[in-house]
Amino acid sequence: MVDPAGLVRAFEAGFGRAPRLYRAPGRVNLIGEHTDYNDGFVMPMALDRFTWVAAAPRDDRRLVVRSREYNETITIELGTLSSQRSQSQTNLAGFAGFAFKPVWSDYVRGVATLLESAGADMLIASDVPIGAGLSSSAALEVACGFALADLSGLALDRDTLARAAQRAEHEFAGTRCGIMDQMIACHGRVGHVLQLDTRTLERVYVPLPSRLRVVVCNTMVAHELASAEYNARRADCEAGVRALAARFPGVRALRDATLERLDAVRGDLPAHVWRRCHHVITENDRVVRAAVALNRGDDAAFGALMAASHASLRDDYEVSCPELDVMTAIVSDLDGVFGARMTGGGFGGCAVALVDAAAADDRFRETIQDRYQASTGIRPDVWICAAGSGVEEVIESAVDTQTISH
Repeated sequence: MVDPAGLVRAFEAGFGRAPRLYRAPGRVNLIGEHTDYNDGFVMPMALDRFTWVAAAPRDDRRLVVRSREYNETITIELGTLSSQRSQSQTNLAGFAGFAFKPVWSDYVRGVATLLESAGADMLIASDVPIGAGLSSSAALEVACGFALADLSGLALDRDTLARAAQRAEHEFAGTRCGIMDQMIACHGRVGHVLQLDTRTLERVYVPLPSRLRVVVCNTMVAHELASAEYNARRADCEAGVRALAARFPGVRALRDATLERLDAVRGDLPAHVWRRCHHVITENDRVVRAAVALNRGDDAAFGALMAASHASLRDDYEVSCPELDVMTAIVSDLDGVFGARMTGGGFGGCAVALVDAAAADDRFRETIQDRYQASTGIRPDVWICAAGSGVEEVIESAVDTQTISH
């Protein structure tokens, strides 16, 4: 875990002055996968793991940024062509099957350029696992964007910051993500999950009862095809919308479709496109029903919806992988588990489970690790998580006791 006080000291040693300190959380999505770029519903939770940024302003338009995780320092000249991807690269990002291999600095470069921030020195450290499907990229974008906006004196509301961070991921990292990850990084609330309408950005906070724990299980695999396949899935959804809109003019996104309408155009769609649309439509319904179940204390119903979500992601959306299927099966079989599913973009990363708090202990964690290792030869990371806060400035004198948000 990151030592905030140590990060401050490292900044002072490297840059010769005191920084301000910021952080933004990773996230786990309880249910509602691949619905956010279809104007649908999601239910993420901010984690109690963060990307931290120590930063201080400069008197020029230059960013000097150091990453502890990558052991690298980059310099970005803001306001120049070098701070942006070429137009041809940006255009290519829209093609299905095409993917950049973004580096960490692309996310920083993107938010700094889009926010037209002033210069700064920055030191970044993170305890959000990279490549695990817990949205380390959005945590990085939002933490850096919030820090740069604050240091530059920019009046920036959190929805605007989330949209800028999403746009940075589209244009500078080449991933055509939805808005969920950036929104939960901006709007996370301790002790709550967020039911988010990604079309209107309407937010409903749902308390996570003390009787429950959220357990995140990292398969420790991240397949290289994930980014290209993510963009391809989005293109499949857009193809489905075009066919639906030709028959039903009110359909602007899969959010507007129903299973009846989808069946009416089945003959006009390739089989795999129909399956993609079927997943999104049924997943939206699962999110709505999951919120009802959580509010009325029906943990078993919520868990059943998680299991159905995983099956749909595996069979209709085809974004699971053997390791995720093994992990989900192992966790689902344990006493005290109401439900489990893959979470994130897929092709590796993490599974998430809703668990009775009385069962979620060290032995529970070790059982998952032992059984997964026996099946795959890989020792996984398993975390029993709490719901964390959204992006915030951390007051240095209160690093160990309290934080405040701007």
